Amino acid sequence: MSRLSFEKRRADRPVQVRVSATGASVAGEPVLRTPGDDIHDAVLNHLRDLATSHGAPILATIHDDAAGCLVPLEISPDGTTRMTGEPTRLPAAPGTVQPPRGVFGPPPVMGGAEGEPIPERKPRAASGTVNFKKPKAVSGYKAALEPGPELGLGAKATPGSGPELVLGPKPTPEADPEPIPPSRFDAIAEEMLAEVPVGETADGAEVWTAALARVGDAVRDGEVERAAELASRAVAKASGALGPRHPEVLHLRELCAYIAYLTGDPARAFDLSLDLARKRAESGDPAAAYSNVRSAATAWRAVGDAEQALRMGRELIDVWTALAARPGPAASDPRPLESAHTRMTRLTARAAAAEA
Repeated sequence: MSRLSFEKRRADRPVQVRVSATGASVAGEPVLRTPGDDIHDAVLNHLRDLATSHGAPILATIHDDAAGCLVPLEISPDGTTRMTGEPTRLPAAPGTVQPPRGVFGPPPVMGGAEGEPIPERKPRAASGTVNFKKPKAVSGYKAALEPGPELGLGAKATPGSGPELVLGPKPTPEADPEPIPPSRFDAIAEEMLAEVPVGETADGAEVWTAALARVGDAVRDGEVERAAELASRAVAKASGALGPRHPEVLHLRELCAYIAYLTGDPARAFDLSLDLARKRAESGDPAAAYSNVRSAATAWRAVGDAEQALRMGRELIDVWTALAARPGPAASDPRPLESAHTRMTRLTARAAAAEA
C-alpha cells in the first residue's frame, strides 16, 4: 500500500485523544511535554505534528476529563484547528456534581425571576480595525474553539446612532513558514500504531515491515528490553544487506533510538538520534535532520545528572545551531533552540551549586 493511500485512510478516522489533570495520550501513546508546558497546548501541537507528517488535515476526538467535555476537531498541517461538531459534556460520575467549566457547552441563562425577560445585550462600541485572523501557532483549546472567518471588522461612527459594523477586505495572508516536521520519536510511535507499516523505500519496505512487526509486538507485550535487542539485530541485518547509509537502515536506527528512550536509556537514545541528525544533514535532508535533533532534545531532557546533561547539551546545541544557520525548518522554529539554551543556563547553575 502506498504511503499516500495509507495516510488518507488514517486522516479519515478520528485519532482518539485523552486529556486528564495528570497528562494526556494520543492514540494510546503518552504526549511528551517539558515541565511548565500547558497540557492542552502540548496535545494540539502533537496533533499538528501528526498532520504535518501525513501532509493533510487529521480528525481528532478529544476526551477532556479535566474540562468534562468531548470535542471533535480537525487539525491542519499549518496549525489551523476547527471544530467538526458541537462539543458535548461528558457524563459526571454518579453522586458527583459537575461544575461549569471553561468555554465548552451552552452559556448559563442569566436573569431574574422565572418568566422575566432577559434584557437584550447592547453592542459595544468599537474603534479602529480588529483582526480576527487565527494565529498559526496552536495555543490551547480556547483558540481551537474560536477559528472564525478571516475578515477585517471595523466600526464607523454616524451622528446620532451607535457604531455601524462594516466588513472590510480580507487581509493579505502572510507567507507560510517552513513546515515543522514531527520529532522522529513521535513519528515512530505513530508508525507502530499503523495497521499497515510503510517503509521509506520500495526496496527496503519489507525489511522495515518485518522488523517493526516484531519490535511492536514486544513493546505491546511489555518486553521493551527484548524490543531493543530485536531492533539492534534488524539494524545489523539491514546494514549488511542494504548498506549503512541506506534510508531504511537510518529508519531502523530511529526505531532503535525510540526503543532506547522507552527502556529508560536516554543517553543511548540521544547518541543515536544526534548521529542520525548529522548523517541526515550531510545527505542534504534538513527536515529529517531536524526531526532527529528534536528526538535528541527529548532524550536530553530526560537526563537528570547536571554534569552529564551539560556535556550532552553542548554537543546538541553545536549540531542544532549549525542546522538552524541553513535554510530549512530548524531556522523557521527558533524557540526550541532558545529553550535548550535556557536549560543549559539552569544546568550550569545546578552543577556549580553541587560543587560548592
